Amino acid sequence: MQQRNKTYNRKKIVTIFAMVSIVLILLGVRLAYLMIFCSEYYGQRAEELHERERDIKAARGKIIDATGTVLAANRTVCTISVIHSQLKEPEEVIRVLCQELQLSEETVRKRVEKVSSIERVKSNVDKATGDRIRSYGLAGVKVDEDYKRYYPFDSLASKVLGFTGGDNQGIIGLEVKYEDYLKGTNGKILTLTDARGVEIEDAGERRQEPIDGNNLHISLDYNIQMYAQQAAGKVMEQKQADGVSVIIMNPQNGEIMAMVNVPEFNLNDPFTLEEAFLPKETETEAEAASEQDLLNRMWRNPCINDTYEPGSTFKIITASAALEQGVVSLNDQFFCPGYKMVEDRRIHCHKVAGHGSEDFTHGIMNSCNPVFIELGLRLGVDNMYQYFGQFGLLSKTNIDLPGEASTIMHKKENMGQVELATVSFGQSFQVTPMQLATTVSSLINGGRRITPHFGVAIRDNDGALVEELTYPVQEGIVSQETSETLRGLLKAVVAEGSGNKANIEGYSIGGKTATSQTLPRSAHKYISSFIGFAPAEHPTVLGIVIINNPQGVYYGGTIAAPVMKEIFSNILPYLGIEKQEVPKEPEEEP
Repeated sequence: MQQRNKTYNRKKIVTIFAMVSIVLILLGVRLAYLMIFCSEYYGQRAEELHERERDIKAARGKIIDATGTVLAANRTVCTISVIHSQLKEPEEVIRVLCQELQLSEETVRKRVEKVSSIERVKSNVDKATGDRIRSYGLAGVKVDEDYKRYYPFDSLASKVLGFTGGDNQGIIGLEVKYEDYLKGTNGKILTLTDARGVEIEDAGERRQEPIDGNNLHISLDYNIQMYAQQAAGKVMEQKQADGVSVIIMNPQNGEIMAMVNVPEFNLNDPFTLEEAFLPKETETEAEAASEQDLLNRMWRNPCINDTYEPGSTFKIITASAALEQGVVSLNDQFFCPGYKMVEDRRIHCHKVAGHGSEDFTHGIMNSCNPVFIELGLRLGVDNMYQYFGQFGLLSKTNIDLPGEASTIMHKKENMGQVELATVSFGQSFQVTPMQLATTVSSLINGGRRITPHFGVAIRDNDGALVEELTYPVQEGIVSQETSETLRGLLKAVVAEGSGNKANIEGYSIGGKTATSQTLPRSAHKYISSFIGFAPAEHPTVLGIVIINNPQGVYYGGTIAAPVMKEIFSNILPYLGIEKQEVPKEPEEEP
């Protein structure tokens, strides 16, 4: 029995020894693998455990207008942080940071006493304050320079430029559309620490330098924007309107020179509601919007985000389709008794007494609804839809701004004769102001559907070209002949017709007025507008003015056309468009 026990114990010992040997061999193989094949990886991990990392923010690229004026730049600010393991006088640190940063003791103490590798106390601190904090020489307090977006002209083109958030990332407008070009690449500061997380003195630091963002050069012109914004602000005040929008663009290439939406907001303080966007006292609790909803309303760009009934400015599109299809000529005769019957509906003209007998030229000069109803009926639903598609009206313009709205149009299968009639003179559907301006531009420029845009080029800080921005153009949406005829008709509208209040002596201007009603019709709110271009023979500038809910007189020809006249009076000479000599009437001999 003893012999069997001894044999059993020997076998057990051998088995245990064998198992231990196998484990040791496996550990040795694993150790060799880690030391030979993974040494670089684990060496890097060990180094990372002894390194503390802080960002060096890259400077965001500037936004620069057509004149070289900087519309969006950067200001140096500071980020104040504390490293808990390095603090030697925490009470003094709390006292100084409360005093300099204007923060409560509770807030500062919570951050200073928090055990973490690095704790941010406050960012976007002005540089002078950051420099003062640095001068105290407080152990464990870090002052890192950073950048904050700065807009030199506060509210100028606010809904176009957009703004950035606390992380300097674009939120709306061009700032977000061109984020990838503007943002740059952050750098890093790496400092060595011991096992307790305390920075090792005289160990130095490693820096990975940031790469600044590129500059965005745009077609918007500071001076033209100012002219348009001043004119829009003036008429808004005079007419106590809810808002005024203006677009000025080059109809030949789609470059936008100005886009105004008053009231604007302060780009340097974009999270503070302007007075015009504060809740109205008459609003019920159910109607009251949240603060975020109110901010979203303030940031909206009505030129591209909102749609409206264009009214008679849309008659330009109907006229183009009718001329192109050959269902009307300049000498065609019409009769307007003040209305036109379509099926069982009596659809009125804006002139209740009617225009009587008139040819097509005078029909457009008079902005006569029955004439355009007749054109729509001659075209028919199929042709009308074909031209809407051909003109680009049913697609987005693809402007380089986020959030563009689409045209709201009847479905083809749901468009009867009455719907066709109302669409023909600009009612019962909606477009964006940008869509209307783009489509009209494309019809008067010889028939090239252009893409509206602000971005022209991307350049680095030395001015070297990084990328020239290009945009698609669709040729032949109407014939040259139709485009030329249309320009002549719209020139007559301004010279002698309903748009005569936009006429400027010595300049050849074409255009069209409109007055439309918002929904519900029972609210009796109107939109007055005018679209015009110059020189009429070869347009190089086109503008549209839209006045939302003006009080008192609301006709487009009466209040919107004079606004465009004021703007054109300033910008046509500025753009180098010279006046033509007006022949004087020969004096009669006595």
